[in-house]
Amino acid sequence: MNFAPELISYSQKVCALYKTAMRLIESHYYPRYVIRYHQILLRKRFDDNKSVCDPKEQRRLLWVGEHEAFMKKNPVFLGRFSKSMGRAGGIAFERVVEPPDWVMDYWHPLEKAQYPDYFETRECRKIEYIKKWQAGIIY
Repeated sequence: MNFAPELISYSQKVCALYKTAMRLIESHYYPRYVIRYHQILLRKRFDDNKSVCDPKEQRRLLWVGEHEAFMKKNPVFLGRFSKSMGRAGGIAFERVVEPPDWVMDYWHPLEKAQYPDYFETRECRKIEYIKKWQAGIIY
């Protein structure tokens, strides 16, 4: 087994910092033109330091950037990713609303006629459910 930590290059760390900073800007501001304005300012800051060749200065700039991103982290980060789909506040939380079962009781008979097997089985199950409820099996 290999227990060596994954090596990440300096450029990968800078790209990750840039992406993190962009997401932080999106979580701090709402109007799209304000977000874009701050993203352009951020890009200029990264471009200004693109030509730094001294490894010591690069590490210092990276640390300063990571520290600044940490300090500006929004406590109420808006979930925007697929991992947050099932969680409250996620991008797709309760997107698909499942109608309650009683809605089908109000279907028109012509609509029910299109699915005779389904509604026949459904009526039998409703009768079974009512009998179990009356017997005290279902609360």
